[in-house]
Amino acid sequence: MDLQLLQENDATLFTKVKGNDQLAFEVLFKKYYQSLCSYAFQFMEEDLGSEEIVQDVFCSIWEQRETAEIESFKSYCYRAVRNKCLNAIKHIKVREEYKAHNQYQQDLEQGNFDEEGPVNELSENIEAVIEAMPDMRKKVFKMSRYDGLKYREIAEKLGISIKTVEIHMSKALAYLRVELAQYVTLMLALIHFYFNNK
Repeated sequence: MDLQLLQENDATLFTKVKGNDQLAFEVLFKKYYQSLCSYAFQFMEEDLGSEEIVQDVFCSIWEQRETAEIESFKSYCYRAVRNKCLNAIKHIKVREEYKAHNQYQQDLEQGNFDEEGPVNELSENIEAVIEAMPDMRKKVFKMSRYDGLKYREIAEKLGISIKTVEIHMSKALAYLRVELAQYVTLMLALIHFYFNNK
């Protein structure tokens, strides 16, 4: 390694990188690689994933070296690593939710539900939320969802207008969405199963 390169600052080194100097790029890589991996690890909590992200950042820098405008090489790298980590985490989360959703869809079709599993937990929470509704709203909701009555039939049985039934149902559904927000992934696959098996 050229000792003169090791003594030069980041701005000078990156200027040389823009001129296709691979040795200057290697100096910057070795200077920040380990610290960037440690930084990425704080987000990813996985050595392999952290290293891949840092390597991707350096690859992108090299590929875009001729057009890249970087004022502070260090700040740029840390910002790029952070953004890639957050995107990776988001991708992992979406992938896991999609995987879980597909699994529940398969369970719906095959009827493979464990009463002690998430289905039972979701059912219990739905039931608790419904029971916490005001009496009339709860009554209207159950008559619609559990008994399968139409709004007109509910209105006739309870002696209220169809519009009042609509208002109660609208508030009930909005309340369910808010109170069961943490179960949104499960609900996407299970809400239909739940209401059709009461």
